[in-house]
Amino acid sequence: MDDKLSIRVNVADRYYPLKIGRDEEERIRKAARLINEKVLQYKQKYVDKDIQDFLAMAALQYVIQLLEVNRRADDSEVSQNIKEISDRIDTVLIKKE
Repeated sequence: MDDKLSIRVNVADRYYPLKIGRDEEERIRKAARLINEKVLQYKQKYVDKDIQDFLAMAALQYVIQLLEVNRRADDSEVSQNIKEISDRIDTVLIKKE
């Protein structure tokens, strides 16, 4: 059975046909909705700009957020690795006593 789904996603008043896995539909539609909301915010704030400018600014804002989330995840992973190494050192030192 084909688990692909054909949908049309509206991004900035343009429709894009996509073939996606059924489990991806909700996430893709939510992403399109968030983009459209951000574009609308920019449209209301800057009336003399082009839709391309709004899309670029929305993309920039979301990628900045993604980079920050990735940085935090990396920091968390490093902290976890340091803790594991520290625990190993403590174990070795306790055994030598």
